[in-house]
Amino acid sequence: MTTAVQFLHLQWQGRPVRIEYAWVGATDPGTPLLVFLHEGLGSVAMWRDFPAQLCTRAGLRGLVYSRPGYGRSTPRTPDEAWGPDFMHHQAQELLPLLLQALEVDTRQQPPWLLGHSDGGSIALLHAAAFPEQVAGAIVLAPHILVEELSLSSIARAREAYLHSPLRERLARFHDDPDSAFWGWNNIWLAPEFRHWSIEATLPDIRCPLLAVQGLDDEYGTLEQIRGIQRRLPHTQLLELPQCGHSPHRDQAETLMQAVVEFMEANARAAS
Repeated sequence: MTTAVQFLHLQWQGRPVRIEYAWVGATDPGTPLLVFLHEGLGSVAMWRDFPAQLCTRAGLRGLVYSRPGYGRSTPRTPDEAWGPDFMHHQAQELLPLLLQALEVDTRQQPPWLLGHSDGGSIALLHAAAFPEQVAGAIVLAPHILVEELSLSSIARAREAYLHSPLRERLARFHDDPDSAFWGWNNIWLAPEFRHWSIEATLPDIRCPLLAVQGLDDEYGTLEQIRGIQRRLPHTQLLELPQCGHSPHRDQAETLMQAVVEFMEANARAAS
């Protein structure tokens, strides 16, 4: 991410938090806004140039931010354990607070959302909670329920973090890599998280929806996006060959073209 990063200070859950964020693409506040929601180990920097490239191609204004615990945002404290509802809090509390602080009028000009992995789940939860305040959503490798494949891969990630250079690699993108890794890893592998599901909330979503999954995704099967479409038949699916858990890295060109076409088609339908 080459765009200048800024910081916003908020009060959230009874404490001050610093949020790292960046604007990309168009500068006119009247331009349609696309908000990027990162994965479980992601941050502003880990998106690299994908948000800027997509927003430039589509003529959009983009907002990229790091959730608390990630990137240069306020780290998770060592004694802070996230609960199974941690994505609900991000979707229903923090994201509205951030948009309000940045003077985004979600009623007059609802933003689009693009979320990856946990960020995809957060996008779905936000769209369900605020159905009139989201123009549309693109979700990449989202989670709507817990699968054994996901847990096995997350358990392997734990071993890699303990016994390989993974911690050093993550330190390039997070002020506190332990905050980012253990906050994500511990809750996903907690026994109480096995029954986590957001399937029941999906029918509350009203906006256009594009759900994308790689055929080689090591963190989820196609049931994740096909399960969305069963509950929301208007969902458009994109299943990508030769693609793992990160379509914006493995198939960036195909993904960008699909997103531009999806957004343009729905803009024409809306007008």
